Amino acid sequence: MVPADEGGGLMRMDLLTEPVDGLDETLAAVDAFDRTLLGGLLRPQPAQTEGLTALADAVAASPLAGRVAEAAEKAAAGAASEDHFLSLAAARTALLGAAHDALATRADEATGRTRAEAPAPAAAGEQAPNLLAAARSWLCDLARTGWQGLDHDVVSGSAQVVSAMLPDLALRRLATLLDGFAAELAASCPGALLDRVPVRRWADLWARGMLLTVPGAAAAPATQTVTGRLLPLGVDLQEHATAAQAQVHAVLEPADGTAPRLVRASVSAPKPDTVIGAGVWQLLRPHMSLLAAVGEGRCMDLTDMPVTAEGDLLWQDEHARPGESADPFATGRVALPTATAPQCVPLDRHPVRLAHPVFLEGYGIEQDDDTVAFTFTGHRLAVDTDRVPVAGPLTSQAVATSSACIGLLRWDAGRWVLQPLAVETSVRKKTVAVHAGAWTGGTTDKAGVKAEKAATDAVAVLRERAGRLLRK
Repeated sequence: MVPADEGGGLMRMDLLTEPVDGLDETLAAVDAFDRTLLGGLLRPQPAQTEGLTALADAVAASPLAGRVAEAAEKAAAGAASEDHFLSLAAARTALLGAAHDALATRADEATGRTRAEAPAPAAAGEQAPNLLAAARSWLCDLARTGWQGLDHDVVSGSAQVVSAMLPDLALRRLATLLDGFAAELAASCPGALLDRVPVRRWADLWARGMLLTVPGAAAAPATQTVTGRLLPLGVDLQEHATAAQAQVHAVLEPADGTAPRLVRASVSAPKPDTVIGAGVWQLLRPHMSLLAAVGEGRCMDLTDMPVTAEGDLLWQDEHARPGESADPFATGRVALPTATAPQCVPLDRHPVRLAHPVFLEGYGIEQDDDTVAFTFTGHRLAVDTDRVPVAGPLTSQAVATSSACIGLLRWDAGRWVLQPLAVETSVRKKTVAVHAGAWTGGTTDKAGVKAEKAATDAVAVLRERAGRLLRK
């Protein structure tokens, strides 16, 4: 093993444990502003004024300084207009973007990875200004009311706006965000009775919604096409009560001989809450042939596949065909250390977006009940086993007995953590690979088969009921 800065697969853990200059102060300013939204900005209290001042001071040396200082002053007086709220949202987003960039740079240094140039902004399409203005008005009403002042009358104000936006593809992104945000808020009404408020999350959704109401902010990303061999590393499965998404992280080896690059391919599908575990794959498989290839341990040969500058493959099955066998751990050892990482577009820069594919081996293991950590020459990296999906054979115990790991390096609650996607472990003195996405293409595992059957039955019942309703 050689250090990451010399092209090897061992991370510079000393860099991951060192503080990042200015990060704590930046996040503290964001937290101070987020607290102002608790009580609302209709009649701000002195503590809220301090939070607004902290936000303005944090961007005082930036081009936003004048606008944000004015916005903070007006908001502290309870006289903020929509433009002022937009300036506050922009300042908050800029601070989290700066935090993202600093952390991404630190992760690149630790892994020895190079990063592509920032993508050029995409051209903005036509958007309905009246609907954007209506959405901004509702979000400003939320800021004035505050999370503790939530009631169903305030939250329901988004319903007509969302309904009008959904048919318009150019506004679908904002409409989906507002719809999900309103559903969360409605489930938490009345706000005065909340024991715990997800302050950072709701402020994230509010600020992102505000910026997406700016014409052109939600422009479709610029795309190009790629041809080459796609080598999967692992699958990150995310589930919600009514939806599921699988994101395949992979290395693309372009056919033109240029440097390998990190890419992602995602597929999402709505789901009933009765479909759980391995049954989720049934809903996702029909939409992307890549999942079957991952389950079979194969690469994919791509021809003119659309890809964004951020490295997201806009998957179309007609541009891909299954290739030869490809071991993700061989990819992790050989191709991953030399792969170039994509840049993030400005609006998506946020610490929560950090997910750096890494390959690790030669580590020690510390385990305390369900808590697992990898150790490297006196340094410790926490392993987030809570992110391991139940829709696969990977378990915290397999992680705790592993000798090599493919995972995503993330930033969570002020520290770096590793989300495992696959591990090599010893079973009866034989080294075996265990993948979180091993059941993507189907399984003979007893638990997986049982979950698949239950999902088949649940979906069949729902389709029959839906058909009955449509016939009436």
